[in-house]
Amino acid sequence: MMMRRNISKSTIYAFRFSKFTSISVRFGNGSNTASKSIEDEGLCSQMRWYGTCIAKLPEEVPKDDNSVSQMLVDSFGRLHTYLRISLTERCNLRCHYCMPSEGVDLTPKPQLLSQDEILRLANLFIGSGVSKIRLTGGEPTVRKDIEDICLRLSNMKGLKTLAMTTNGIVLATKLPRLRQCGLTSLNISLDTLVPAKFEFMTRRTGHHRVLDSINTAIELGYNPVKVNCVVMRGFNDDEICDFVELTREKPVNIRFIEFMPFDGNVWNVKKLVPYAEMYDRVVKQFPSLKRLQDHPTETAKNFKIDGHQGAVSFITSMTEHFCAGCNRLRLLADGNFKVCLFGPSEVSLRDPLRSGADDDELREIIEAAVKRKKASHAGMLDLAKTANRPMIHIGG
Repeated sequence: MMMRRNISKSTIYAFRFSKFTSISVRFGNGSNTASKSIEDEGLCSQMRWYGTCIAKLPEEVPKDDNSVSQMLVDSFGRLHTYLRISLTERCNLRCHYCMPSEGVDLTPKPQLLSQDEILRLANLFIGSGVSKIRLTGGEPTVRKDIEDICLRLSNMKGLKTLAMTTNGIVLATKLPRLRQCGLTSLNISLDTLVPAKFEFMTRRTGHHRVLDSINTAIELGYNPVKVNCVVMRGFNDDEICDFVELTREKPVNIRFIEFMPFDGNVWNVKKLVPYAEMYDRVVKQFPSLKRLQDHPTETAKNFKIDGHQGAVSFITSMTEHFCAGCNRLRLLADGNFKVCLFGPSEVSLRDPLRSGADDDELREIIEAAVKRKKASHAGMLDLAKTANRPMIHIGG
């Protein structure tokens, strides 16, 4: 059966047959339009205008009414196989874009998910088709049982990737054991290469510790080590090419992230450095920058530079959203379930879990929330006016 979806101001129509063989892309308005047909789904990531295609449902997903697999499929046909779990709201940094200057009220500990509750919910998601879990926070490494959580998760049948996003402050000492416990992928946040700027942005010291953690991860064989960098005009946009230079000799993937609005982070469009501008700066200094072939569910636009070990990526949530291929869900530290990072809608899994709900009842709650997921999030100016939690509550 043929399906058509409008996913952005430029119109991208995806025609899904029994196998996803082609898409027709139409962009522009009125008589000012053009179109292309693309025969291979991976090639849609290479289009110069960087539209995002709709990811196909894997062939192993049954087409009949299977409650286990269908729990993760939204009303637009997107299959969600990636769960981000926030382990804690606590953090050992106070980054401007994550936490308001006055701080935040943390959820009382009894209202946070216990290790057993996290593992039970994770097992339910994995049994329903989730193959990748990312542990976030707050800062996940401040949780004392982080090693036990990693070990138990990594032993769950069906989980292929166990990742973590961390600020790297205490990671260097913990990482050898975390690797033994099954941590397979790593993102380390670092917004500046200048120690004084780091202290200003995070309101804490520790720049050298983050660099130590990146080097430790490389030594332990993580390849690539992903380095997340939120770019803000007037703060660190002058360091973009300095970060790219790190990819020459190290297997790091520098991921430039557009500044996003969350409660309390004083977002302003003037602070936003759009993807197009970042790309132009990089390609001017590194002219061999070439686009890689991205998976349809990829959040980043990925590039390589001739002769460099690492890679460069851009996460363009504000100016070039990638909602059409979204496969991500979020479980917050307080047990709330969130289907979109930018959507204010949440539903509690903790409360029914503690009230004795069985797995089938929990699946019904999850499936209902997934089915309500919108085709895309609002535009950046509307997002700036939409009530949402601070990032430290949601999880990075």
